Amino acid sequence: MTSSPAVSYYRATATPYEPFAALQGKTDARIAIIGGGYAGLHTALGLAERGIRDVVLLEREQVGFGASGRNGGFVFGGYSLGEQSLLEQQGEASARALFRLTTEAVARIRRRVAQYAIPCDIVDEGVIWANWFRDPAVLRQRQELLARHYNVSWEWLPQHELRERIHTQRYFDGLYERDALHLHPLNFAIGLAGAAASQGVRIHEHTDVWKLHRDGLRWRIETAQGAVHADQVVLACGGYLAGLRRQVDRAILPIATYVMVTEPLGDRLGECLRTRSAVYDSRFAFDYYRPLPDTRLLWGGRISVRDRSPRGVQRLLTQDLLRVFPQLKGVRVDYAWSGLMSYARHQMPQIGSSHDGLWWAQAFGGHGLAPTCAAGDLLASAIAEGDDRWKQFASYGLARTYRPFGYLGAQASYWWQQSKDWFKTRLEG
Repeated sequence: MTSSPAVSYYRATATPYEPFAALQGKTDARIAIIGGGYAGLHTALGLAERGIRDVVLLEREQVGFGASGRNGGFVFGGYSLGEQSLLEQQGEASARALFRLTTEAVARIRRRVAQYAIPCDIVDEGVIWANWFRDPAVLRQRQELLARHYNVSWEWLPQHELRERIHTQRYFDGLYERDALHLHPLNFAIGLAGAAASQGVRIHEHTDVWKLHRDGLRWRIETAQGAVHADQVVLACGGYLAGLRRQVDRAILPIATYVMVTEPLGDRLGECLRTRSAVYDSRFAFDYYRPLPDTRLLWGGRISVRDRSPRGVQRLLTQDLLRVFPQLKGVRVDYAWSGLMSYARHQMPQIGSSHDGLWWAQAFGGHGLAPTCAAGDLLASAIAEGDDRWKQFASYGLARTYRPFGYLGAQASYWWQQSKDWFKTRLEG
């Protein structure tokens, strides 16, 4: 093992691009977007595709700096809130419509990667949900629920077939979601930024917004080196809070998750995986992983209020890796990092407006590649065309999370669910 793995595989293998200059001086725009992650970038590109190019996007660091450039790279339908809870809360028609927004977003991501020739190592080979437990009931129930209420079909993978694809005794049966893919998330973000910029969107990196306020009938955005006057503003800051609107910031918990990437495994990768699909398991506290084009294995998991060091991430995730693939004992870890995701108490995205030209999109809860794309399309359509489909999320509002006490509740809930996973595993022997 390396004693000090480099911070991010994604950053180390990022597509080179000419950095976007920081904002200097004063400028005007029809729409200003604060945040250069997926939600902001999809909104900007969606506006440009609808003919609205008088758009300014401001990013404090670099595009894709936050969770958008640090996640596992899984692209599939659904939300952090499970399908059963969504059905119970919304009823079948509304739940199906909300879920369909994300499956349509998966298709839109495919189209955008192709249309804009984004070099993001897209692998359109589906995702496997592997059962950590012997009891197949959780798989059968989810498969039936998706088919009956969401018109979504996942293929059953019996144990022998699953183990032909994933060489471990740890799993039993599985489900295969064909309409899913995985990709290099930071390069996807960089590609979205390039596509938006090519259509006239003005992107400014290293531009820290420190104040947002009304100035007559418009909004004024203050930064260290300049200011923007805009008719409408979109807040898309995710887990990296901007401190611009208290009611928006206090509605989320920034929660850390961990990712690492091994050394190139060569033939050793085939000792573990005979599939190009991404994989996650059926526990609440699940592992997720996928093979990379250079024969490395990307491995992620854990949810914590602690944003750990690379060495701490490596230590925890290596333990998880070896529980599934003991044949990789002694493998070197070249990269390890953490990142902050934005969670809401209700586990659904917060997409809304204060009806005075201020919009927000946040709380994608570690399930964000498709929902952020859906959110960007909804906001772009609302701003450009007056489309009110964003109101489907009205019942999932800016519920206060009561930080710092909310952190304690979130961590306690995670530990409780983790203990239930452990106890069930012990019972099964």
